[in-house]
Amino acid sequence: MISYTYSAILFFTIIVCFIASFDHRIKFNRYFVPFIKAAIVVAIPFILWDVWFTSKGVWWFNNDYTLGIILAGLPLEEWLFFICIPFSCVFTYFCFDLFFKWNKLSSFNNIIVFVSIIGCSLIALLHYDKVYTLVTAVAIILTLIYLHFIARVPWIGKASAVYTILMLGFFPVNGILTGTGLESPIVNYNPNDFLGIRILTIPIEDAVYGYTQFLLVLYFFKRFKGITNED
Repeated sequence: MISYTYSAILFFTIIVCFIASFDHRIKFNRYFVPFIKAAIVVAIPFILWDVWFTSKGVWWFNNDYTLGIILAGLPLEEWLFFICIPFSCVFTYFCFDLFFKWNKLSSFNNIIVFVSIIGCSLIALLHYDKVYTLVTAVAIILTLIYLHFIARVPWIGKASAVYTILMLGFFPVNGILTGTGLESPIVNYNPNDFLGIRILTIPIEDAVYGYTQFLLVLYFFKRFKGITNED
């Protein structure tokens, strides 16, 4: 049964949100197609990133906890990660946007963007020799520059608030993946390639990685959702 660990994590991450999608008050099921399109668009560079890092030994997987199906050096579950985790994140944002009047959070867009860009720029400059830290910092910097200054999206403050709430789920999910409660981690990291700052067992870079992925999937979801002409 240990081989089902990673797949079980993904199942329990997505199942409640998936069932709730059909609730008549939410009807997120109407947007499954725009979501899948968005998730795939964002998954492509992230999977390439994942494959590259795995091949270079930046991180690697303990296949005792997976089904043993390997594609391009990644367990099948790792591929599914890029659908399941964003689904729960975007669904949560969708529900908050549906049930709460929270547009005032947009007033925080500037401060979130400038503080994040300055902070991550300093980290990238000071720790350019740590590849996971460097690539993650550059990825969020470029993402925020594009979303805020080029695409001019108004929802960065709202997305950041939701991501903060999602941390309640992030800690147990990523915690198990990185070794919390297990004899050994499912995902292992080369200590020379990241800061070494962990929240429980989770490298702090993982939180930034997840934030970047969430922002990009949400951006493309909103674009594809708009194409459907559905409110």
